Amino acid sequence: MNPRVLVVGGGSWGTALAWLLGSQGTPVRLWVRDPGQAAALACSRENTRYLPGVPLPASVEPTSDPVRALDGAAVLVLAVPTSAIREALRRFRSAVPTLPGMLIAAKGLERDTGRRLSEVVREETGPEVALGVLSGPNLSAEVVRSTPTATVIASDRPDWAGFLQKLFSTSCFRVYTNADLPGVELAGALKNPYAIAAGISDGLGYGRNTWASLVTRSLAELIRLGTAAGGRAETFRGLAGLGDLIATAGSSLSRNYRVGYALGQGQSPGAAMAALGHVAEGVPTTEAACRLAEQLEVSVPILTGLRQVLREQLSVEAVVRELIARPFREEES
Repeated sequence: MNPRVLVVGGGSWGTALAWLLGSQGTPVRLWVRDPGQAAALACSRENTRYLPGVPLPASVEPTSDPVRALDGAAVLVLAVPTSAIREALRRFRSAVPTLPGMLIAAKGLERDTGRRLSEVVREETGPEVALGVLSGPNLSAEVVRSTPTATVIASDRPDWAGFLQKLFSTSCFRVYTNADLPGVELAGALKNPYAIAAGISDGLGYGRNTWASLVTRSLAELIRLGTAAGGRAETFRGLAGLGDLIATAGSSLSRNYRVGYALGQGQSPGAAMAALGHVAEGVPTTEAACRLAEQLEVSVPILTGLRQVLREQLSVEAVVRELIARPFREEES
């Protein structure tokens, strides 16, 4: 029998992962903070807010009770927004030492510190816990339609990466492993701001020339910052970097793209995020990534321009003009 999994977070991605595991017969407890939401999920067997029309498999049990959620769990999957990672860890921290390991399914950097989420987890739980990170071009609405999808699970423990690879792999969800834990984390976090930028381009009505140019230069910038922060360049050219960037920078299923599109259409950052009604990780990650770039003395003009837009210091049109007017240089730099 498959080991029991605790998925922490009842948003679209947490629900999609619970569905993915449950569809293979894996026993899953899907923990949500709100007892009312847990009761509604248990009754309707459907997350009507995030993934309407997708029934939860019978092996998925929604709950808001931390004790019930942890009972018999072999794996804890963190699928809450980046801003809620510490709170979630502190709720379950006492049980972490007894768990075989954890998987981080969130994508972002801690806003105030710029830390990677694995660093946050180990601050809260200690260095002993086996830890993995899942990242790749994984739009939740497509995963639950069993669209053929590939992803990456990174860990500095090959045995744990292999265990998670087998646990999450299905006939439609192909899992690769990667030993570059920092690179996979950084790739998943940094692509979100660039997806906002791509959405802005489309919202402004620019064509494919602009979009392709922007995404290509975004990848160059992402690699420049990501390698300076400890990742390997080849990781950023793989599924967790280029793959995820393409998926989220050109799809209306992406929250970050939708926020960017609204900004390009003339909405204020506050209005764009309010209209979305969900968390767009690229917004806080933009601030954290710019601070990280400043610390590492890495040039990130696209991120810098996006931060000015999100702070309402410059209009999107003004940022575009500044980017186009930058000094001439070789493409590789």
